Amino acid sequence: MLEAGCTYEIGGYVRLAEGEPASRVVITMQRTPVGGETKYDWIAPSAEKGVTDAGWVHLQGQYSYSGEVSELLLYVESPDAALVDFYIDDITITRLSGPQSEPTVQTDIPSVYETLSPYFVVGAAIEPDLLDEEQHTILLTRHFNSITPENAMKPGSIQPSEGEFRWEGADRLVQYARENGKAVHGHTLVWHQQAAEWMFKDSEGNLLEATPENKELVLQRLEAHIRAVVGRYKDDVQVWDVVNEVIDPGNSDCLRRSIWYDLTGMDYIVTAFRVADEVAPDAVLLINDYGTTEPRKRACLYNLVRDLRAQGVPVDGVGHQMHINIASPSAEVIEETILMFADLGIEQHITELDMSIYANDTESYTVVPENILIRQGKRYKAIFEVFKRQADHIQSVTFWGLADDHTWLKTFPVARLDLPLLFDEQLQAKPAYWGVVDPTKLP
Repeated sequence: MLEAGCTYEIGGYVRLAEGEPASRVVITMQRTPVGGETKYDWIAPSAEKGVTDAGWVHLQGQYSYSGEVSELLLYVESPDAALVDFYIDDITITRLSGPQSEPTVQTDIPSVYETLSPYFVVGAAIEPDLLDEEQHTILLTRHFNSITPENAMKPGSIQPSEGEFRWEGADRLVQYARENGKAVHGHTLVWHQQAAEWMFKDSEGNLLEATPENKELVLQRLEAHIRAVVGRYKDDVQVWDVVNEVIDPGNSDCLRRSIWYDLTGMDYIVTAFRVADEVAPDAVLLINDYGTTEPRKRACLYNLVRDLRAQGVPVDGVGHQMHINIASPSAEVIEETILMFADLGIEQHITELDMSIYANDTESYTVVPENILIRQGKRYKAIFEVFKRQADHIQSVTFWGLADDHTWLKTFPVARLDLPLLFDEQLQAKPAYWGVVDPTKLP
């Protein structure tokens, strides 16, 4: 019913069943490329806890896909840990535009990674099926010398049930990197989202209770997972995001109350690092988190890394996700953060850089004004001046995406047009690119 290369507007109404707690609800497309691994594309997420039993909420977003697929399954889900019952109604799919011809990559502009090679490695997060698209692959090869699997190595993707490993996507990315001389940044071994949910359940599919026996079981499962994944890629992956987003500055001990924490305390963090280090002793092992420029959160992360290292836990560095926006955080605060962690004598990696063109969750453009893109370019300039000035403390900078035609920010935190990367939806260099590569060419 849907054609590759076309753009569709997909919408519908949702409402929770009576008595259910407020929750997020998302319209999602389950997409299975021919010969590839199944993907889950968020089309229209609600606001955080934005759906209740009090009334209908309209969700709407745009969707397109490329390449051959064997199946498209449109469904509605609640992504929160506490599953809820809900109603759906009036689902609509409207075709907005026909197939687009594939854009052509510019070959007369400087390479991003070659320009920045005196300072640090420059990467991009990608999905395996991007390699089916010639011009995207050309853009990737020309401008980046490191890749991060955006989803293919996450626990729920690579081992969706115990002992059932889906290596195809990650294998393909690693093979591309090997053939093209690219580094690979592994992402991620432990996360409270997109987790291998079976690790927390008994043989009948019920969630485990927090007991000493279940703690031991969960840690055994985690160890086996890490041994399998890191063992397979230890010759190709130079850096691992070992644990992802474990900090919550709202708690006195600064640790997120995830299911990992509920079942194991902080032992899952220690286990993950020690097992990864045993399997791949030469790899750089990171603790990765967002919002590391916020004073309270960065203090929590700093103290955790300091204490773990003092206990002999092999934490080699931190990953600053750096999902920022056009207004904040300031370049000065970013530099303060880098200098703060430099005191620990560890590696620092900018792991998931993108810059939303919005400063809040309420604005939305149908056409982005040129002055906004220029402002974005000037802000990229200021931030990369910091990165270059602190290059002795930064080993890599990775963008969370290749170009604006594929970015998670088009559906998070709300569905809207967002253009956060260096190259636009037609794979052409933006002011953001020039802000990084040659700021003299900014208007």
